[in-house]
Amino acid sequence: MSRMLIPVILSGGAGTRLWPVSRKAHPKPFMRLADGQTLASSTIRRALKVASGGVSLTVTGRDYYFLTRDLYREAAPEGEHHFLLEPTGRNTAPAIGAAAHWVRDHFGPETLMLVLPADHLIRDHAAFAQAVSSAAELASKGWLTCLGISPTHAETGYGYIRAGEPLSDGLEIAAFVEKPDAETAQRYYESGQYLWNGGMFCFSAGAILAALEEYVPDISVGIAQVWRASASDAEPVELEPESFAAVRADSIDFAVMEKAQRRAVVPVSCGWSDIGSWQAISELYEGDALGNRVRGEAVLVDSRNTFVQGEQRLVAAVGVDNLVIVDTGDAVLVASRDRAQEVKAVVDELRRTEHDSAIHHRTVHRPWGSYTVLEDAEDCKVKRLVVRPGGVLSLQRHRKRSEHWTVVSGEATVRIEDREFCLSPGEATQIQAGQLHRLENHGDDNVHIIEVQTGSYFGEDDIERLEDIYGRT
Repeated sequence: MSRMLIPVILSGGAGTRLWPVSRKAHPKPFMRLADGQTLASSTIRRALKVASGGVSLTVTGRDYYFLTRDLYREAAPEGEHHFLLEPTGRNTAPAIGAAAHWVRDHFGPETLMLVLPADHLIRDHAAFAQAVSSAAELASKGWLTCLGISPTHAETGYGYIRAGEPLSDGLEIAAFVEKPDAETAQRYYESGQYLWNGGMFCFSAGAILAALEEYVPDISVGIAQVWRASASDAEPVELEPESFAAVRADSIDFAVMEKAQRRAVVPVSCGWSDIGSWQAISELYEGDALGNRVRGEAVLVDSRNTFVQGEQRLVAAVGVDNLVIVDTGDAVLVASRDRAQEVKAVVDELRRTEHDSAIHHRTVHRPWGSYTVLEDAEDCKVKRLVVRPGGVLSLQRHRKRSEHWTVVSGEATVRIEDREFCLSPGEATQIQAGQLHRLENHGDDNVHIIEVQTGSYFGEDDIERLEDIYGRT
């Protein structure tokens, strides 16, 4: 296979089954696992090892762009990373269609795309690389190819692929099968003819665009219109919102793979997991003699088969069995391990009541750094701001609150109205309601600020931005 191979990483979704660690503003790809690495970081490193040109393309939302970009720069600084930003989620078929337009326009229709979710875990990188090589060989011959995970047990939570006739580098696909019930899953597993559908694909840009045109012409036409309306040479490329919202949402499986004629699968055993539940997370940790697994600080007394993750404080449990306990400091989840898949129902209820913990953590990431809420009371709100080198808060003002900034470390450049000055550690300034203000970090180290807000309202919507280098409104 001599054609260029470009990883196309799909990074979206809120990972609601992994609440309270995964939330809308900081979803599953940014979770740190037992090795301290995020799923997004692991994915980009793994992808670039099998790519042929060091180029990657990630399809994500604007809200996640800056955090993803910074993670990539840290995890894979040698890569050439490009981004397509979706204004709203439309499932994988439109996302892959837009990515195929980008790949075709920049590298030609024969260029191969390796489509990978950003939030899956693969332990055996050598087996994965070998499977990608076989998939690329098939894709270079015009096959729409996917990687099929060799099942390790009967599983009801995944879709299946029924393997067909052998090919030189894989197997034809006889059928895609929806998630089965337990009895059917056991039959699939015992037959040896079925593979898990892990959502990983390989095909040329031209082949997938032709397939979209043949099998879902409305999506094909819609994405072509989006591409014409977007500034396709920009970096990142922001897909035009109005035309993109008009594209019908559909998965690449339903839209194309279940209908296509030349479709193939490469079986692989690579220690794959979609990390789709706390049960799956718990299995990443080594258990003690009673089956307990712990991340963080915990004391378990007369307890068995229990997973504890505590990020900021000690967690103690007495006489419990078969539980998941996750403490993030601002929220605690307690669930039966057997019902860990049902955590999504908690998020649904939080969304129904418009509870902020469905969206944000206590620490919120911003393009310039992050802030952590230390106190949130009726009469004040206290935050710790961390502004990265080169970070610039927007030029803004608030109508309903005043702010007091104290520098803890680093040197901050502050503008209040028409006055600009520097603050060193221990120095402070007051910003009255209605005053224009901005903070910048021109140094080489992070700037840490304690911000105390006083007034009648402290919501993030009390921000009027007049200038913002990150394009926020």
